[in-house]
Amino acid sequence: MLFFLFPTQIKKKQQEVVGFLEANKIDFQQMDIAGDEDNRKWMRENVPGEKKPQNGIPLPPQIFNEERYCGDFESFFSAKEENIIYSFLGLAPPPGTKMLEQQSVLRGEKK
Repeated sequence: MLFFLFPTQIKKKQQEVVGFLEANKIDFQQMDIAGDEDNRKWMRENVPGEKKPQNGIPLPPQIFNEERYCGDFESFFSAKEENIIYSFLGLAPPPGTKMLEQQSVLRGEKK
C-alpha cells in the first residue's frame, strides 16, 4: 500500500489515513512528495486523468495499492463510511469483520 505526503495543510487527512491503516494492521509505505521530485512525478503520472482536478495536479493524500490507483482522501473517507474500505483498498476483508459476515449472508453461507 502506498500513499503520498504533502506539507502541513493536508496533514490532518494524512493522519486519518495513517491512523486507519495502523489500527487495522495494514502494511503501507508513505511517499514524501514535498522533498522528492521522483515521488511527486510518479504520483502525478499515476493518478488517472479523470481523477485529476482541473489544474491537472492531484493533491495528496493519493492512495495506491502497489501500482493500482485506489483514490484520494474523499474516496477513502466515503469508502470507510460505506463499509467498503477493504474493497476500495483492493484488499480482502480480515476474518471476522462485519464486512466479511455481510458478504457471507448475501451468499447464503452459514457461520
